[in-house]
Amino acid sequence: MQLRVTSLPGDGIGPEVTSQAICVLEELADGFGHDFELDEKEIGGVALEKFGNPLPDSTIQACLDSHAVLLGAVGNPAFDCNPRELRPEAGLLRLRQKLGAFANLRPAVFYPMLAACSPLREEIVKGTDILIVRELLGGLYFGEPRSIEGKQGARQAVNTMGYGEPEIERIARVAFQLAQSRRKRVLSVDKANVLECSRLWREVVARVGRDFSDVHLSHQYVDSAAMALVLKPAEFDVILTENMFGDILSDQAGGIVGSLGLLASASIGGAVGLYEPVHGSAPDIAGKGIANPLGAILSVALMLRHTFHLPQEAECVEAGVISTLGGGFRTPDLARPGERTVSTEAMGAQITEFVRLASRSTKRAAS
Repeated sequence: MQLRVTSLPGDGIGPEVTSQAICVLEELADGFGHDFELDEKEIGGVALEKFGNPLPDSTIQACLDSHAVLLGAVGNPAFDCNPRELRPEAGLLRLRQKLGAFANLRPAVFYPMLAACSPLREEIVKGTDILIVRELLGGLYFGEPRSIEGKQGARQAVNTMGYGEPEIERIARVAFQLAQSRRKRVLSVDKANVLECSRLWREVVARVGRDFSDVHLSHQYVDSAAMALVLKPAEFDVILTENMFGDILSDQAGGIVGSLGLLASASIGGAVGLYEPVHGSAPDIAGKGIANPLGAILSVALMLRHTFHLPQEAECVEAGVISTLGGGFRTPDLARPGERTVSTEAMGAQITEFVRLASRSTKRAAS
């Protein structure tokens, strides 16, 4: 199979973690006999510095010409005072729109060997395996009108949350379909007691749920869900929610399982899938070689599963992560007092070596 991927390393630690993910993908493609083609482009702060635009036309075209996009991170405090359209994050929001990626999948899985990393007791967090399905192209992040107006000292800011029935229905169907291959439970999270958007959301999700009789649907307000996520995370299966709520809850889930650096994401639904770790650009540790590459590497596994439909290859990458963690490899965000830490590159190299050996073993067995 041809694997045509555009890489957008981005800002801060993005290039460091992306390079390790690419090493894993290159080794996997070679081992399993796939033709891997890579194109690298700019986004975010680096694109602003080079082109004066956080998402240049050349980057958009390269992404649209690919099968999938691998993004590192976007964000640079040097541009915090820029107008909204000239901030690094504006490039990411526009990219999601251009790709039509309306469904954001964010798994949060507890690894027993990292039990000490979770702020929760092991008996509470053990068995946690959550998939957050977040609507990605609507809500407050994209709603119009939006503005800050008035004189200094008397300004008013406006953001608009809006959702239409077709937007809600399409993301709901993604969640129910994914639940069918998991534990067949969907929790729809909203704020239907105070928000009209949430009342429509709940109504449409309930209607779609009737088409999936094998999946159990329940509803919960976002504040109550946030509390339950800490008290009993292992009871959650698929969480379906709108853009802002999903953004917040997925970061909370990262803390529950031990580190935001563990979380991968897939943004699908359009012609080209977008894959990226959930963490930000972390400019305070950029260039130090201590960033956790697991979120980026696990994003490659999601790419293999959802864009290229290669479950065996995806499982190989995930097994490499588990084997590496089981072998005691820890970046500083995962290390407890007294534990040995390794660099970003060393962590990536260990997983790459696992993939190299596993893929060749699979090839020999097949022949």
